[in-house]
This record gives sequence, C-alpha cells and structure tokens, in this order.
Amino acid sequence: MVATNTQRPRNVDVGRAAAILYGDWGTSKAYVIGLAFAVAGYSSFWLIAPMCLLTALVGINYIVICKHYPDGGGVYASVRHRSEVISIVGAFLLIADYIVTAAISALSAFQYLGVAHPETAAAAAIALIGLLNYFGPRQTGGLALLISLPTLAMVVALGVFCLPHLGEAVRAVQPLQGGFLHNWNGFVGIVLALSGVEAIANATGVMKLDPGAAPDRPSVARTSTPAIVAVMLEVCLFTALFGLAAHALGSLQASNGEVNAPGHEGVRDYLLRYLAEVFVGGSLGSTAGQLAGWAVSIVFCFLLLSAVNTAIVDLIAIQFLMSRDGEIPRPFQQLNHFGVPTLGMAVATLVPVLLVVLVKDMAGLAELYAVGVIGAIATNLGATSTDRRLPLSGRERTLMFCTFLVMLAIEISLLFDKPDARAFAFTILAVGLVLRGLAAERAKKAGTAQLLPAAASPTPLPGAGKITSPPLMCAVRGIGRTLDYAIGEAKENGAPLYLLFVREQPVLAEGDHKRNWQEDAEAREIFAYAKNQLGGHPLLPCYAVSDAPAKTIVDIAATLGASRLILGVPRRSALLTFLRGNIIRQVARTLPEEIQLLIYA
Repeated sequence: MVATNTQRPRNVDVGRAAAILYGDWGTSKAYVIGLAFAVAGYSSFWLIAPMCLLTALVGINYIVICKHYPDGGGVYASVRHRSEVISIVGAFLLIADYIVTAAISALSAFQYLGVAHPETAAAAAIALIGLLNYFGPRQTGGLALLISLPTLAMVVALGVFCLPHLGEAVRAVQPLQGGFLHNWNGFVGIVLALSGVEAIANATGVMKLDPGAAPDRPSVARTSTPAIVAVMLEVCLFTALFGLAAHALGSLQASNGEVNAPGHEGVRDYLLRYLAEVFVGGSLGSTAGQLAGWAVSIVFCFLLLSAVNTAIVDLIAIQFLMSRDGEIPRPFQQLNHFGVPTLGMAVATLVPVLLVVLVKDMAGLAELYAVGVIGAIATNLGATSTDRRLPLSGRERTLMFCTFLVMLAIEISLLFDKPDARAFAFTILAVGLVLRGLAAERAKKAGTAQLLPAAASPTPLPGAGKITSPPLMCAVRGIGRTLDYAIGEAKENGAPLYLLFVREQPVLAEGDHKRNWQEDAEAREIFAYAKNQLGGHPLLPCYAVSDAPAKTIVDIAATLGASRLILGVPRRSALLTFLRGNIIRQVARTLPEEIQLLIYA
C-alpha cells in the first residue's frame, strides 16, 4: 500500500478569507440597525456605538486565536484538548448559531426584496440551497468574493450619500431613556453584529501558509490578520455610520417593536433600503432613489443567501466532525456518492426551514440568534485565555479574559431575560447530549469491533512485481472502461500501474489521515478486480481520503514520479459538473508539465 498524505489544501488567500468572513460577519448591518431603532428609537446610536466597540474587541481577540490555532481555531477544535464536555457545549451553541443564521439570513433577504410572504420564500430558499449541497460543497471562497465586492461597493456608495446628513443626525440623537438594566437589556438584544467571527477561526486550516512556515509547523497570521482587520473595520465603521444616519430620518416612529415611516409601514427589517431611497432620492431625484433602493435590496439579498449557504455547509461539517470523534451517532458521517453526509445535510436544511416557518419574525429570530453566537464566542475566549500551554502575552491573555467576562454577562442576561432563547438553547443542548449518549452507548456495545488498524508502512498487494520502468497512474472512482484501459496500457508498455482511489469527504477529521483501503469496501473491490486482471503484473494501490480530490491526485502523481496520469470523463450531467466542479480541468491546471495527462472518454 502506498502511503499518502490527506492534508487539506491551503489555498485560501487574504482576499478569499476576508470574503468568507464578510459573507457572514458583514450581513448583520442589514437588520441590526432596524432592530436597534425598534428598541431605542432616536436613542439607538448609544446602543449601536458600544456594540461596534465590542465587535472590534472580539475581532482583536480572534486575531490572536487564529495566530495560535493555524489548523482551525473554532470553538469545537480549540476547546476539545481542554475538555470534551465543554467542547460539546460550545459546539452545540455554535450549531444553534448556524441554524438561526440560516433562518434569519434567508428571511432578511426576502424582507429586502419586499416579498409578500417572506417566511415562505425564505423556507423555500433554504430548502433549495440545502438540496444543492447534496451534490457536494461549493467553492464558497471564490463565490463569496464575487458577491462581497459589489456589496462592499454598494455599502461605500450608500455611506457617501449618508455623510451630508450626519450633522442633522447628530442633532437628532436623544439620550437613553430608562435605567441601566433597561438599556443593558436593549444592548444585549442587538449584539448580532458579533455573529460570523467564528467563520474565520474555522477557516485557518485551509489558509495559505506564511512565508517560511511549513506544514508541520504552520502559521497563517499573514492571511488571517489582514482579513479580520479589513472586515472588522468595515463592520464597525459602516454599522456605526448607518446607525447614526438613521437618526436623520426625522419621520421614523418606533412602536411595539416595529419601525414605521410615512408611506412605508414596517421598515425595520429593510432600513438600509429605505435609507438609500431617501438619501439618494433627495440628492438625485425620486427615480434614482427608487433604483438605489432596489440595488441595495438585490446585493444584500445575494449576500444574505450566500450566508445561508455558508451556515448550511458549516452545519454539515461540524456534525460530520463530531460524528467522526464519536460524539454523535455514526449515521451522521455516512456519505452519499458525492462525498456529503446525507443525514447531516438533511438536518442542516430541515431545522432552519422549520425555524423560519414557525418564528416568521426577525425580532423573534434575533433573540434566538444571540444565545448561540454569544455562547460559542464566550466558550472559545474563556478556554483560550485560561490555557497556560498557549504562549499568549500577558496583555493578550488579560484582554481576552476580560472580553470573556463581558460575553459571559451577556449570555447570562439572555438566558434569564429571554425565555424563548433559553428554551431554544436548552433544547439544542439537550438534543446534542442525547445524541452523544446514543453514540457512547453504541461504542460501548461495539466493544473492540473497531476499524482495522492503518498500515504502519507501505505494503503493495500480494503479487505486485518489481518496478522496472516509469510507472503509469490511473485515478478511478469505480470499475469500468477507464480502469480496463489503464490495465491494458500497463501490460502493453510493461510499466507498473499505480491505481489511485480517492475517498472524497467535505471535511477531514484527525483519524482520516490514518485510514487505509482495507476499511473501504469500494476500494477493496476495485483493487481486487485490478489485481485479478493484471495477474502477476506490478500493481501498487494508492488510497487517500481528501476534501480536495483534484489537488490530492496531482500531489500523489508528482510524488510517485508517474510518467502518465489516466483519468476518465465522469458520466454526469452538466448541472452536476457545474455544482461540484470539473476535476479534470482542475487537475490539468496544476499537473506538472513532465507528467502526460491522458483523458479516456
């Protein structure tokens, strides 16, 4: 058996890392400004300003987390070595965050479009996006970049039109009403701008390494830090700017949790669109204002739907990882033909659909939202700041621990003052603990019936002959004409045949690096067939588990010194090729020139 390395490809640069983060973190301004105005009216800026400061503080702490966890610094990965129980709690709080992220992002997208029944359209959109994920994870980095650029341009343009109105807005700002507890509850209710920061920590494992860093000693600070800083500044500055500019709309009325304007009832959930209509219309005319309003609606709709896709992909991934670690039942790691966990995909789709249909309201979803994201961030900050094995400076550790205390206070307030949020969080945790108990019980009954141990050293199949000439390599998904052609070519040219089978998975767990072909029924069948057809001709099976099959094929072909690489044209529709990407095209772009690529069609 030829040993292979299944490390995840590190191909996410600063731009794509920032785009992935912006696609989640940057969406909050679409609804948080209206929610804040509904809570405090013309005093809302005094809630938005400290929220932006807290967002910046959390961002600074996550710069440190990403620096010290270059292989993934999300709450589940970073806490697990300290306490499996705490990591499970953090993971299910993060799952709660992702569930509500999908629901609230989809609902907000159709609120901006002015759809008559946005909850129905949101549920349909979530179901469609979940169905598309059945065919494998999309290349969200490039897609997020394409969506984030026009959104950023629109945000900057809207900010320019807001600037002339800031003087009027400042004069309209009123002092906060009520006591400290009243205003604290208002602040706690709008901390949605923090959501999304975990996305960058979870992505460090696929970021480009810093110059001089090595795979065994990775460092990604030069990618993660500028990405966080850029998005953090955009989120904080423009959320504060738009929150202040809303005060220049002197005709707004906050009543019973809603915001109304003359001729525009219920603008709370699409206040940025209304800002564009008023400010652009006041400068360039009503027609330009209407066009600007629609432009804002369309770009934010796409950004919010991109956030739905990211949330579903993250939900699938974290369920898969927890199943691989034995924390939830094994069916959550069973893959379909496209390398996607079917049960995890179904849960990641159906639960947000049910949530958006049942709640239907942005304010109601916002209450559920904060519990998960605040809990996950607080768990990560608390565990990291108290981990003495991490080489944090005294200032970094103190700042992170103080931020943890603030986040903990917010989480406690949410649990005490928001009964629906408390019930939602406890339900998610209860379901998670039940699943963990089922997984533990099954493992206990299984006893020693575990996976076969991985081979300690490369071991070719019995009967494989001596290598005497430049080898051929064939990558296959199953028994078919491509494999038969490769066998015939190997015999005719007297060349040994490297036969590669790549088990594609959307995300890799630590144990996947040690798996071998004896544990995979499809691989055993393919290798046995090839051995039988080749007789005594040299055959060396190669097996890898990978979330990037094209990169794995190229890496192994180059490492083994293959003279030719044989691939077959997949028999699938153009739609599936679009959804999952063309592996042949990806291989052809990166294959070394000295290796000939032969496509068997």
